[in-house]
Amino acid sequence: MNSTTVRNLLVRGMLAGLAAGVLALVISYWLGEPLVDKAIGFEEAHAGHAHGDEVELVSRSLQSTAGLATGVLVYGVAFGGIAALAFCFALGRVGRFGPRATALLLSGCALVAVYLVPFLKYPANPPAVGNHDTIGKRTTLYFLMMVLSILLAVAATILGKRLAPRLGTWWATVTAVLAFAVVIALAFQFLPAINEVPEHFPASVLWRFRVSTLAIQITLWTGFGLLFGELAERLLNPGPAPVRRAVPAAN
Repeated sequence: MNSTTVRNLLVRGMLAGLAAGVLALVISYWLGEPLVDKAIGFEEAHAGHAHGDEVELVSRSLQSTAGLATGVLVYGVAFGGIAALAFCFALGRVGRFGPRATALLLSGCALVAVYLVPFLKYPANPPAVGNHDTIGKRTTLYFLMMVLSILLAVAATILGKRLAPRLGTWWATVTAVLAFAVVIALAFQFLPAINEVPEHFPASVLWRFRVSTLAIQITLWTGFGLLFGELAERLLNPGPAPVRRAVPAAN
């Protein structure tokens, strides 16, 4: 690909990420925000009078509207651009897939490596779940798990490509996926577990909040894969130009 094509794909990736972010924003506001309100209510009910004396820098209404929209849309645009650059590298190198199929495959792998694997080890928690003193440790461990997952996914892809000439595409893919799963399982075993759910916190709220965060990510990456795949297909494989028929000159 030349630089112009890469730039055009980058712009389309960011636009697709923005559009997918709008879809994820709707899911987040519809499913996630009511559960956040319930978690905040639990926190306020168990915090005592000291919590009521704290100055609220940003109102809850602003957090659940403009703040939520800014965070989700910026996330969508940023990861859309990164995914578009990864698409430029992956197209034609991970199999005989066209732009649409490559975009969907890349989105699925990103969903698994960037979110699902770290989520299984360190799932998302609503407010009131987690000790304020350990937020730095928890953030570090989560990003460590995410980076490790991405690197292992790249290594598994390379392994599958190298094994394909000897084992065939099917068995090379199975071997690479199994190797990825085994190393991830070892990482789950050796990295420290974190369980800071307060006593009497509603289990249904915690479970529904985690399911909602998973639904948001599935919506984001599925929407991105479909939208960006269509935009990339039209850019890289444009249809034939319509043939214009000559109009006979009037006498």
